[in-house]
Amino acid sequence: MLDTLTISREEICQPENLVYSRTHLMTDAPLSYCPGCGHGTIHRLIMEVIEEMNLQADTIGVAPVGCSVLSYEFLDIDMQQAAHGRAPAVATGIKRLMPNKFVFTYQGDGDLAAIGTSETIHACNRGENITIFFVNNGIYGMTGGQMAPTTLPQMKTATSPFGRDTETMGYPLKITELIAMLPGTYFVTRQSVHTAANVRKTKKAIQKAIEYQKLNKGLSFVEIVSNCNSGWKMTPVESNKWMEENMFPYYPLGDIKVPK
Repeated sequence: MLDTLTISREEICQPENLVYSRTHLMTDAPLSYCPGCGHGTIHRLIMEVIEEMNLQADTIGVAPVGCSVLSYEFLDIDMQQAAHGRAPAVATGIKRLMPNKFVFTYQGDGDLAAIGTSETIHACNRGENITIFFVNNGIYGMTGGQMAPTTLPQMKTATSPFGRDTETMGYPLKITELIAMLPGTYFVTRQSVHTAANVRKTKKAIQKAIEYQKLNKGLSFVEIVSNCNSGWKMTPVESNKWMEENMFPYYPLGDIKVPK
């Protein structure tokens, strides 16, 4: 009786039965990010959309220093490295030389909102027809867990062991709200990937950003609030809970600037 009810793996994996398949635009290299980190999910979503839109041959990604630089090992597309903070400037040059390519940057908060603040703001203000993917985990993850421009008030880091004191260290920089006010930005949104529902929302935001670039609408800016459980000294589950309770009130999810 059991033999007659047994269904082989081959039968289950027929195309009509599949609800999900791994994108072919991720390499076979094992992800080297810390367990629980959001970078891997964000990589997958970007590559899924590029594959679904048949843009592999026409895509050029730019990633600078930090955890972002590891993306070269995992994304099977043309990639260009940039100096720390300079990805928007490099992407600007690429897009102007090859306007028919889909060009994006993939940056962390220390890179985009600290050493690269100038490049970010001016690329956004000029309305360069590129897409910026901004991963905000409120800390310098790769270099030792130092305080970043986006570190929350009273948040402990390697360089603020007693918590960020706003009187002496200033306030967190809400760079996404700042660039949303610039006339060159067309679509600005803030999402996350910590739940299945949020993953779906983030994928839709990525799809919109790519579509707007294809339509030459100007710069699209997609912030993704993520965890850094190793930098925050928490387990992945604890870091997601902490992110919901602390990061999201300061960096609320949702669209900030949408086309009229």
